[in-house]
Amino acid sequence: MFCLSLIEHNLRLPPHLLNLPLVDAIKDELERLFVDKVISNLGLCISVYDIRSLEGGFIYPGEGSSTYKVVFRLLLFRPFIGEVICAKLKASDATGLHLTLGFFNDIHIPVHLLPKESKMGEDGIWVWKHEYGDLAMDLDEEVHVRVTKINYPSIPVEQDANAQPFAPMQIIGEIYGDGLGLISWWAD
Repeated sequence: MFCLSLIEHNLRLPPHLLNLPLVDAIKDELERLFVDKVISNLGLCISVYDIRSLEGGFIYPGEGSSTYKVVFRLLLFRPFIGEVICAKLKASDATGLHLTLGFFNDIHIPVHLLPKESKMGEDGIWVWKHEYGDLAMDLDEEVHVRVTKINYPSIPVEQDANAQPFAPMQIIGEIYGDGLGLISWWAD
């Protein structure tokens, strides 16, 4: 679910940070640039783990910033395909279920990856028609979900005013299988 990625970046260090120790100033600038952002095909950046090497400090003509070549590691959130994660049910609609981890909200379970014989009730809550009775998929319940796909969509050029906010990373999952679904289903 979490991994370290080695990154090389040419970093322009603004002059107002030069009064700090160099490593602290560079780490602050790297955190400003990367933390809480999705890097395509890598994942959501959680923190700057460490700085491996630092070269340069050149000031190019016409610029007031010094430029460094920095090799560092980022701690990233990126679940692998087939991983089972525990999330909370945030919303349900005709397209399926929407889950959250608290720090990441773009987990979707489409209708075709719900348990077979699932139907949406009149109240907008999905119900699994199990042989032992109806099992409701209530909001704010914990869910075990298996990751089936991770999408990194391209940034849209135009977006409708009433469209959902753009999600740079989307996790698609399933809850059809033994041990998957709401934790309360498997309590006894």
